Amino acid sequence: MITKENTTVKIHLDTDIGGDIDDLCALAMLLRLSDVEITAITTVAEVDGKRAGYVQYVLNLEHREGVLVAAGADVSLGCYRIQQVLLNEENYWGERIAPSPNPLDKALLLLKKSIEQGATVVGIGPYTNLYLLEKQYPGILRTVPLVLMGGYVYPTGEGFPQWGNNMDYNIQVDVQSAQYVIEHSNPTLVPLSVTLETSLRRAYLGTLRNSGVLGQMLARQAEAFAKDENYAEKVGKTCSKVPSDIINFQHDPLACAIAAGWSEGVEITEIPLKLELRNGWLHETIDPAGKPTRVVARIDGNRFNEFWIDVVGRISGARIAN
Repeated sequence: MITKENTTVKIHLDTDIGGDIDDLCALAMLLRLSDVEITAITTVAEVDGKRAGYVQYVLNLEHREGVLVAAGADVSLGCYRIQQVLLNEENYWGERIAPSPNPLDKALLLLKKSIEQGATVVGIGPYTNLYLLEKQYPGILRTVPLVLMGGYVYPTGEGFPQWGNNMDYNIQVDVQSAQYVIEHSNPTLVPLSVTLETSLRRAYLGTLRNSGVLGQMLARQAEAFAKDENYAEKVGKTCSKVPSDIINFQHDPLACAIAAGWSEGVEITEIPLKLELRNGWLHETIDPAGKPTRVVARIDGNRFNEFWIDVVGRISGARIAN
């Protein structure tokens, strides 16, 4: 449990599942947290409803078909600075997944209804849906508990990958939406400086394979991702504080856990943040004249890793493959 006894946290998830596998890791964690109610899920950077189809597929694996899902902002809107590439379905999903397209307004309406229900909105993809929501309903984001994976305020710590501002995908892929959302809301940012201290490890694969069909899917995708990205070689051998068996960083699961109330070793500070566009890139700097903004400044990565595998490794109520 990560919340007070008899307290349920309502979460609306806005995700670009289907690219980096940490979105799937985040969704699996939320589905297996007993004290989290997912009010709805919207997808962003959509490719003709494919991401919404992936979400629905995952929900079916866990017998959670009742969770509402809608496809949000599509790549056809022209918002994204790089092409959106989906993972190979045969390698990662094991079969073709049916797309689930719908009009954009359906996603914005789901976001609005979740907000009216008192849900915390957690954005683990580009912020395009939130931008469009705020444009359609001006002021709606001002009082919403909003947790955003993204931001580059502090440099990453010694012993971790020294990635720069250009690696902050969720913000930099659609800078117009990111700047507008941050300026018109009161978010908690979960930046790269802390998410790079988390890891999905090869040591977890055995537990995942024994944790139901969804766990087996996670293990399958982890194996495929390890082969494609080879982080164990790229950063496991070159960064002293990164586990040698790393498969991926858990950017999105960390943001979702903090949104759901996980606080072990988490330090959140409020800083005056100034946003500036420079040569098409958004920069966030600490400036006395900036807007007070909550930023996760410190975490205990190892404690989070253990928390994640403990939650996702549960088999209670999970489907087991034949």
